[in-house]
Amino acid sequence: WGFLLEEGGVIEGDPAKPRWIIDPLDGTTNFLHGIPHFAISIAVEEPLASGKREVTSGIVYQPITDETYWAERTRGAWRHDQRLRVSARRDLADALIATGIPFFGHGDVAEWTRIFGAVAPSVAGIRRFGSAALDLAHVAAGRYDGFWESGLQPWDVSAGILMVREAGGFVTDFRGGSQPVERQEIIAGNDAIHSKLHKLIAGALR
Repeated sequence: WGFLLEEGGVIEGDPAKPRWIIDPLDGTTNFLHGIPHFAISIAVEEPLASGKREVTSGIVYQPITDETYWAERTRGAWRHDQRLRVSARRDLADALIATGIPFFGHGDVAEWTRIFGAVAPSVAGIRRFGSAALDLAHVAAGRYDGFWESGLQPWDVSAGILMVREAGGFVTDFRGGSQPVERQEIIAGNDAIHSKLHKLIAGALR
C-alpha cells in the first residue's frame, strides 16, 4: 500500500492497491499551545475500475476525550458503537456552523471575509476550533449543523468527508460540485443547511 502523509508527503505503493491518507496530528497549533482539541485522522483510499480512487473507510480519534469516530462506505458513521446522524435542524437561524480562518501563510483572507459577511448574519453562531477533521466528525455527529472551509488538504478531510456522507449529510465544493478535495473547497451539512449555506457562499463569491 502507498501513503499520503502530511508529515512525509507521498510514499508510492502499488497503484492497484489501496493507500493510507494520514494526518498524525490535526490541530497542531492547539497541541503546541496546550489547547485540548486535536485529533488523528486516517483514511483508506481504494482504486476503482474507472481509474479513479475512492475513500472507503476512515477514522478520527480525539485522544483527550478518548472519542473514536469512524465510517465505512455503505456501513454508516459511528462514534464507538453509536450510530451517527447529521443534525435535523432546517433553519439557518438555529444553526451552529464551523469553519476555519486563514492564518499566516495560509488561505485567502479576502474570500473568507466575504463568505463570513454573508453567513454570520444568518446563523445562530460560527465556531473556529482549529481541527477540520474534528469539525467534520462533529457535523456527522450532529454537534455542528454545517461547515465550510477552503485550502484544506486530503489528509485534513478525507476521513471526515466520508463520515458526513455516511451520517446522511452532503459534502460539496463551493460550486455545489462533487470535488471538495480536488478544489480544496468544502461545504458540509444536512440537505437543508447545506443547500442554504451553498446559496450564501455562492452569492458571496459572485
